[in-house]
Amino acid sequence: MKNPRPAERLCRATGLLLVLSGLAHLVVFAVDGGPWDGPVSWRKPVTFGLSFGVTLIAITWVTSYLRIGARLRTVLLVVFAADCVVEVGGITLQAWRRVPSHLNMETPFDTAVSMTLAVGGGVLVTLLTVFAVASFRHRPTGPAGMPLAVRSGFAILLVALASGAAMIARGVVLTRTGHQEAAYHSTAPLKPLHGVSLHAVLVLPLLARLLSRTSWSERARWHVVATAVGCYAVAVAAAGVRAVLTY
Repeated sequence: MKNPRPAERLCRATGLLLVLSGLAHLVVFAVDGGPWDGPVSWRKPVTFGLSFGVTLIAITWVTSYLRIGARLRTVLLVVFAADCVVEVGGITLQAWRRVPSHLNMETPFDTAVSMTLAVGGGVLVTLLTVFAVASFRHRPTGPAGMPLAVRSGFAILLVALASGAAMIARGVVLTRTGHQEAAYHSTAPLKPLHGVSLHAVLVLPLLARLLSRTSWSERARWHVVATAVGCYAVAVAAAGVRAVLTY
């Protein structure tokens, strides 16, 4: 296995710090209490810290299988890591201020934070889409099943990005039309779809990697990965149907 590049080490360390931040705020929640749901709760720095941290570590690893220029990959990963820090930092700041982080236009400062998070979300979509396109332009490397796992993971990740963009768009429209409270609750129907589809890019390649350590034939390993992709797709479809029925 190749030694990790400095940018990879930086991204992994940053991802670990974000995960630790999420766990630390879980302790804060246990001590301070308060609601777990709603626009103002300790849930957001916990879930976003854990999710962004795990995703950053996963993307850093999974993109090593992409046939993409080393310099371009380094730039994309560093920007992605910085954006993850901005997103989690803004959400955490607002949690400590006891105000909503997203769709909050109550004060100029809150508006600036909310818009920064929205722009950061757009940057995330762009970066991850570039990686997804790269995975389909050239067949990813890796053991049996890995190319399928990487491509499927990125394809399902695009569903997560689309659902996240839909949540922000609907919330902004409601906020701009004077329905602030409705905006805070408008994201609920899409959250399961967003959550389920977000981490396929880690789960599926990780399965392929673990299978590569077995004595199974390449054909058997590929079929296991293909079955897992099918099951994950069914789960995403079910979450999508639920979102449509409750949206």
